[in-house]
Amino acid sequence: MTDPIADMIIRIKNAQAVNKASVDVPYSNLKHRIAEVLANGGYILKTEKRYSKTRKILRIELKYDKSKSFIREFRRISKPGKRIYISAKEIKLSAKGGGMIIISTSKGIMPAREARRQKQGGELIAEVW
Repeated sequence: MTDPIADMIIRIKNAQAVNKASVDVPYSNLKHRIAEVLANGGYILKTEKRYSKTRKILRIELKYDKSKSFIREFRRISKPGKRIYISAKEIKLSAKGGGMIIISTSKGIMPAREARRQKQGGELIAEVW
């Protein structure tokens, strides 16, 4: 698999399409931090690190409002073939009003609002609204 973050995004979107309560993805620190940012932003309920017999799993509890998911759209911005970096001055909030952009900075993964407050630029990971 060349893009594990895109795999995580697709798994979340597919699980929400069939109204699943949770989704399991292979664990990594990066995916766990992205899921924590989504939980803090109110897009998912919670995230939990679990262990199976042979590997670690990240369980993501999805959030719904009357069988309608809180995540309307979730897309990857920077891809392995084309990385997109942005300076702190260029950071804008989500163009979709009410959405959130996730940025990887030298101080960790954080929402664009927090990165702009800390004057940190970095790689644009994903956008959710």
